[in-house]
Amino acid sequence: MAHPINMLILCFTFFLLLNLSHNFAFAFTSQDYSVALEKSIRFFEGQRSGKLPANQRLKWRGDSGLSDGSGYHVDLVGGYYDAGDNIKFGLPMAFTTTLLAWSVIEFGNSMHGQLENAKEAIRWSTDYLLKAATASPNTLYVQVGDPNEDHKCWERPEDMDTPRNVYKVSPQNPGSDVAAETAAALAAASIVFKDSDPSYSSKLLHTAQQVFDFADRYRGSYSDSLSSVVCPFYCSYSGYHDELLWGASWLHRASQDASYLAYIQSNGQTLGATEDDYSFSWDDKRPGTKIVLSKDFLEKSTQEFQAYKVHSDNYICSLIPGSPSFQAQYTPGGLLFKGSASNLQYVTSSSFLLLTYAKYLKTNGGAVSCGASRYPAEKLVELAKKQVDYILGDNPARISYMVGFGQRYPLRVHHRGSSLPSVHTHPGHIGCNDGFQSLNSGSPNPNILVGAIVGGPDSKDNFEDDRNNYEQSEPATYINAPLVGALAFLSAESI
Repeated sequence: MAHPINMLILCFTFFLLLNLSHNFAFAFTSQDYSVALEKSIRFFEGQRSGKLPANQRLKWRGDSGLSDGSGYHVDLVGGYYDAGDNIKFGLPMAFTTTLLAWSVIEFGNSMHGQLENAKEAIRWSTDYLLKAATASPNTLYVQVGDPNEDHKCWERPEDMDTPRNVYKVSPQNPGSDVAAETAAALAAASIVFKDSDPSYSSKLLHTAQQVFDFADRYRGSYSDSLSSVVCPFYCSYSGYHDELLWGASWLHRASQDASYLAYIQSNGQTLGATEDDYSFSWDDKRPGTKIVLSKDFLEKSTQEFQAYKVHSDNYICSLIPGSPSFQAQYTPGGLLFKGSASNLQYVTSSSFLLLTYAKYLKTNGGAVSCGASRYPAEKLVELAKKQVDYILGDNPARISYMVGFGQRYPLRVHHRGSSLPSVHTHPGHIGCNDGFQSLNSGSPNPNILVGAIVGGPDSKDNFEDDRNNYEQSEPATYINAPLVGALAFLSAESI
């Protein structure tokens, strides 16, 4: 019979080992972040619309939307489906592109073998946006597909037989928000391709300038012009002022044309330069704009942009627990929580802004001023890393919210193509209503949407792996885009 003391030692040792494994099971290495980076970019291949290239890595997808625009005598083939449906929404697609480009601009040097894949993901979108912006004079095509009809069906993009209506903004029906975001996307992408493809870069920048002029000249919100086909899906709740300043900021950086500096100085206050906002998303660009413009002050001491540093600090301070102006909400497990629907979009965008601002601060040894408290760049990195680690599995549920990463991840993703049999294994047509059997099934998705970040857990860290719970289980391009930059940074850092 074992001695009671020995049994006690064994039990204590077992408890210690359990505790250590609990604490250190998710000490992610730079290699882990590199793997996650590769997957986060690969996800965009699952969202592709159009004719797929020979080097397509997600083999379960097929060609789709090959006649998009033809009924309107324009070529709108290509681009991305925004999330788990089969619509090409212009506002989130353009924002996704801007954030992918910004990720490469800031952290491309840390992407190593993934840099070309990231640039390919950007070009897939910019090729489409160029067509949308240049097909007709004084017109920007901003959407393909009727979401109200699309959402009545559960079918693969390869089988689509729902109306592929085309929607546009024009001088008579303006859309300054979607147009200025498109200009931002093209301008940011022009920086990405400036050295590797100068002629393409020039085309992107020239088109960005034209689209921005169109956005500024014919002012109005696309929500008012297009109403029920964009609302409530991607209604421009914040209006269009934030996009005009955001677009001008990217054109200023991409072109170095003094006219954009003058525009920012003349119009900044009217367009929200002095307004603090604490949510950065496809709808509201204000925090991102402040950080874009703070770069010139921090790196070049451009005095005109000093106020943007102050407002950038205000945004960052709101996220730092213990800071005098802390106002963010975190779950008990430590996740930033902004809302129940697709909360991880705010987590990835905030993490990216934290790391980007930390990079700018490091250039001059600067710090974030929160009242009497000051926080160095390292504090921002630490906070962003915690958020990314939570997404990758360091959370109370011990689940990775990136599909295909780690031992446990969501299996019932709210995504038509992923949840239905692949066209390669089931070439027969699956009709509009026939797919609902898959939507309502408890079985795992037959096709793994590698790299997709889903909507994520609720305010209590609870997650329901249920295909019908789209608030938690639906992925989206704009959730992944800023995470690409964050993962690139972390893959190169020794923290």
